[in-house]
Amino acid sequence: MIVVLAVVVIAAGAVVGDYFYLNSLVHRVTVGHETTRYNNTEDILLVGSTSRCALAVQNKAYGLCSQGVTGVNSDVVMIVHLNFTTKQVSLLSVPRDVFVPNARTTGANKIDAALYQGPSQLVSALTNDFGIPVNHFIELNFDTFANVVNVLGGINMYFPMEVFDAYSGLNITHTGCQHLNGYQALQVVRARHLQIRFPGDSTNHATWPQEGLSDLARIRRDHEFLRVVAEALKARGLGNPITDQRLAQAIAPNLEVDSAFSLSDMLSLASNFAHVSVSNVPQVTLPVVLLQTGPYIYQGYNYGDVEFPLGPTDTSVVTHFLELSPGTNTLTGRPLPRPAQVSVAVEGGTGVASAGPVVAAGLRRLGFAARATGNVVPVGSRAETIVYHASSSPAAIGAAEAVAQHLSGPVVMAIGPSHGAQVTVVTGSDVAVSAPVAAQRPTSSTTATTAGASTTTTSGSTKAHHPTSSATTTTTVADPALVHADPAFSAPTLLNQALQPWDPRSCGPHGTPGP
Repeated sequence: MIVVLAVVVIAAGAVVGDYFYLNSLVHRVTVGHETTRYNNTEDILLVGSTSRCALAVQNKAYGLCSQGVTGVNSDVVMIVHLNFTTKQVSLLSVPRDVFVPNARTTGANKIDAALYQGPSQLVSALTNDFGIPVNHFIELNFDTFANVVNVLGGINMYFPMEVFDAYSGLNITHTGCQHLNGYQALQVVRARHLQIRFPGDSTNHATWPQEGLSDLARIRRDHEFLRVVAEALKARGLGNPITDQRLAQAIAPNLEVDSAFSLSDMLSLASNFAHVSVSNVPQVTLPVVLLQTGPYIYQGYNYGDVEFPLGPTDTSVVTHFLELSPGTNTLTGRPLPRPAQVSVAVEGGTGVASAGPVVAAGLRRLGFAARATGNVVPVGSRAETIVYHASSSPAAIGAAEAVAQHLSGPVVMAIGPSHGAQVTVVTGSDVAVSAPVAAQRPTSSTTATTAGASTTTTSGSTKAHHPTSSATTTTTVADPALVHADPAFSAPTLLNQALQPWDPRSCGPHGTPGP
């Protein structure tokens, strides 16, 4: 999707004579809750929509709108951070199954469900629950993606193992470097129910083991895919009027952007970032913990498999992704309020009567005007700690950020009731109060350091028939606040994940695997 962004602003910008026509083909939509730029940076929300009804031509392979496949979800949620001073770009992926309080106006859900109520709701959820600023919005559909690959004449990817995904249709029956058209490429990037044929397995893919990390594994492969497409674009050379115009014409009719994303904004991106190498753009994923007790039952409703945000790691990751210092309001770039300036009400939300008073006491030791106010009915057997702010204003969210940076465990912010304080904390599972821990700025290397956790990913053989990231990952955690003794939660996922032995990758010379 970052490649598509580059194409629409660079390729179209390269043929300025036709740009006004191409620009008229782009669909525009009013998007609320967008924030104001600061520090000469910009943050663009890129969404891959599953809407079949939005396709100009229905495709049986995707599922037909006329046959009831009418769901609108965001299969992919990425934020591109652009620094106009340094001309650098970085990319943050938000897992689609992360459970957040403001996913919909009706309440909590997975983040991918927000798009059903429109782009404004998704922007609102990212801003209110994570403090992620959004200046512009770009939505792509299946056709956008497939058309780009087809205009490039297809792409080549190396498959080290045979893989199959019944949901996306991916079916790789032999290993090695293979040429993919747009539809086949879409099967690769949508695969999140991947089955792998290990040595000794039969040819019947029904017996092959399934990868265990679903969307998190897909994000890992999608990041690699972006590099492959970037190299294909580079090889064909942006600036070729024929290729550029074909690309722009293939993209524009299937693109939806916010109405404030003007022609001059697009041309500005083209002039400032035309020479960025997408292959070298840092691509990181927001760390989460997976709920491992089976389907998540929240307020009596089954939400299936979910992931929870991780405090204070995620607060720190977002801050550094935005190139800000710790203790900075992510929506304004200004310092957060001092603890003494923030009043906090603490409610126990886990059914443990002492939880509220313990957290309130811990926050008071850090200087907050905190008080325990009682207990609320638990929402489920496991729950996130929610740090409520009273409004969507940057000041209100900044007050919540000042508190959230001191809470560890499954922690998320939300807009909600104040109970007479600036911030209300409803305690969840495994919550603890601690001093904030500094995080290293995300990089594109396969060695990740997150908020007190030094994580090294190494290559190695995968054992037996249980493919998960843990098979090839060694993790050392230095911060006790990040160690979850509760077996209901997985270890924190990695900021950067290395490709696994079965993942497709770039092709090298003579049909060998690439770098």
